[in-house]
Amino acid sequence: MIRLGVNIDHVATLRNARGGSAPDPVAAARLALTSGADGITAHLREDRRHIRDADMPRLKALDAPLNFEMAATDEMIRIACALGPHACCLVPERREEVTTEGGLDVAGQKGTLAAKISLLKAAGIRVSLFIDPDRKQIETAASLGAPVIELHTGAYAHGGAGELERLQKAALVAADCGLELHAGHGLNYENVGPIAKLQGLAELNIGHFLIGQAIFDGLGPVVSKMKSLISQK
Repeated sequence: MIRLGVNIDHVATLRNARGGSAPDPVAAARLALTSGADGITAHLREDRRHIRDADMPRLKALDAPLNFEMAATDEMIRIACALGPHACCLVPERREEVTTEGGLDVAGQKGTLAAKISLLKAAGIRVSLFIDPDRKQIETAASLGAPVIELHTGAYAHGGAGELERLQKAALVAADCGLELHAGHGLNYENVGPIAKLQGLAELNIGHFLIGQAIFDGLGPVVSKMKSLISQK
């Protein structure tokens, strides 16, 4: 069965809009887990626009896998190694972007990424690389020893022509390289079905849609419905 990781970043976005402590992203994580989520994803950005440093150990203390999304910077590597989450997903990050706009250029940053991946693995952390569905990026990820890739589904979610076929081909390349396959970005009730059918897919990480839809339907029912949809392969 495909695992569902729920990204709780935007619960923290709402909290930070008023500068207080509510709504609590850790409480949201607990509710997501009791509603069928298999793990929690949180992106500690360099500008701390949503998740804060103090949130991370509280999320780590939950009885569930924590997927720590982060830029491949020295600061974030130090934080991750000290925290010891189940997994770290290395993503590209620009201060001016609203959300992550594409995959990490693993092929172009191979030299700098190799040492950082080694540090995370030495700390017992499972490393995932968030990349576009491109053969060169996938093969480079495998050569760096990252056991997992997460395919960026943003172009598909925005209706790009041929993007589903591109993702399907990328899934086959990942399988040939012996990589565990995850996917995420821009997924919702309507477009998640074909992605859940990608060959070898083990996990989907979904956040913005779930948190937004929870305003109308409640977080528990929304997580339960998404879990049901991705199980209908």
